[in-house]
Amino acid sequence: MEVKIYSTPTCPYCTMAKQYFFSKGIAYESVDVSTDKAKADEMVKLSGQMGVPVIVVDGNVITGFDQPKIDALLQ
Repeated sequence: MEVKIYSTPTCPYCTMAKQYFFSKGIAYESVDVSTDKAKADEMVKLSGQMGVPVIVVDGNVITGFDQPKIDALLQ
């Protein structure tokens, strides 16, 4: 399973998402879009949004920390 979290250091929902994946024992790649313009552009292209977090689980894009959607994809 591949998980990528586009985030910023000041985003509380990003922190919640990372803690949630950690609590489930699921490895994820964290991308700081506040310091990486190319990754920020990639995030906007994927999600159509500039807000974080944007979470990608096996190619499925989730905007915001939507735990029910995340849980459905993790099953």
